[in-house]
Amino acid sequence: MNAPTQVPTDRARGTAGADLADPAFWRLPRTERLSAFARLRELEAPVRFTPRTGSRTPFRVLVRHADVRAASRQPQVFASAPGVTVPEPAPWAKAVFGNSMVNMDGAEHAGLRRTISRAFTPRLLAAAEENIEAVARRLVDEAIAEGPGDFMRSAPSRMPFEVICDLMGIPARHRSAIAARIDHASEYVGVQRRGRARLRVPGRGLRSLARMQLEMAGIARERRRAPADDVISALVRADVDGQALSSRQLGAFFSLLLVAGVETTRNAIAHGLVLLSAHPDQRTLLESDFDRHADGAVDEIVRHSTPIIQFRRTVAAECVLGGHTFLPGEKVVLLYASANRDAAVFENPDEFDITRSPNPHLGYGGGGPHHCLGAHLAKLEMKALFREMLTRPGGVRTSGGPVLVDSNFDNRVGALPFTFLPGHPNGPQ
Repeated sequence: MNAPTQVPTDRARGTAGADLADPAFWRLPRTERLSAFARLRELEAPVRFTPRTGSRTPFRVLVRHADVRAASRQPQVFASAPGVTVPEPAPWAKAVFGNSMVNMDGAEHAGLRRTISRAFTPRLLAAAEENIEAVARRLVDEAIAEGPGDFMRSAPSRMPFEVICDLMGIPARHRSAIAARIDHASEYVGVQRRGRARLRVPGRGLRSLARMQLEMAGIARERRRAPADDVISALVRADVDGQALSSRQLGAFFSLLLVAGVETTRNAIAHGLVLLSAHPDQRTLLESDFDRHADGAVDEIVRHSTPIIQFRRTVAAECVLGGHTFLPGEKVVLLYASANRDAAVFENPDEFDITRSPNPHLGYGGGGPHHCLGAHLAKLEMKALFREMLTRPGGVRTSGGPVLVDSNFDNRVGALPFTFLPGHPNGPQ
């Protein structure tokens, strides 16, 4: 039996006109990157790229929807350990800060996820859903009082942070400091730093992460002494199987929730406002019957913007996928930003259509054990906030294009000017 077709090393530089290992590629306009992904999807097998700096470890990129989905559902073959980001977490960092759940596999991942899932009881989640509506109203009220400006610094952009802090039980006195440390810890994720910043910024990020985890350890000690009706209390007390999180495990989980959950939802909301402002017909349709179209709008916003661009996997067992035989030790990138534009799955994939159905996007992962734990919560947050921003008289709209942050990891919005529609007290008259 003949082996599947193999693509020569780094052939994409000549074939697809793109080098995904070159940081310069990730500074190209997004439309050019999406065009390069489309050319890669037309090739017979996943291309291998070799970084010119850093570890110089080659990796292959899965760009088709079917391949990304298949790899996601075979964690025994495409492992998350030792890490899903580039660079991989250093062993000393795991020892100091704890290992994130996204970097775990098998029984270790399943046990931790089970313990965490049990803390999110139906009663707590029901209270969170009710709280989300109130938070959305309050934050939009604050935005109206503040007036037009930068959406990424306005009250509505705090929606995911406020909801998670309320659910977890973070005291108000800790929140401003934690928010600042999140910004410092995640500011340059996935970006190649230049000059002195290459040395200075990572240290600042680690210091911010360490201080945030120290604060979480202090809150955990308080909850062990005097439990409250919140997720932190549930996580630090033993469940029915006698499992509880240590302070370091709690810190690692909270870091994942805030750096991942807050940033991804915040960016999805910003991209959603951009898309709805750029497509007034879709905005009008959503406003005409919000309850009918809200779920479809959220799914299409996540598909179209794909807040997390990629995650990495390490091959643990020989496997044939997408026309290539993967061997143990190979590095593989799951390119969600490409899978969500695959014309084999999505008709007119570059169009923004809130009525798209079905919409099997991979914006929350490709399924399997690492499917996003907070997907349901993120959807509720987005729906509640867009209801408040769009359906009030003189709703919110952008007043200019977004400033995107160069990154090969997340589709981050750095700044986004916004204003209000005519008829609003703070809008154009």
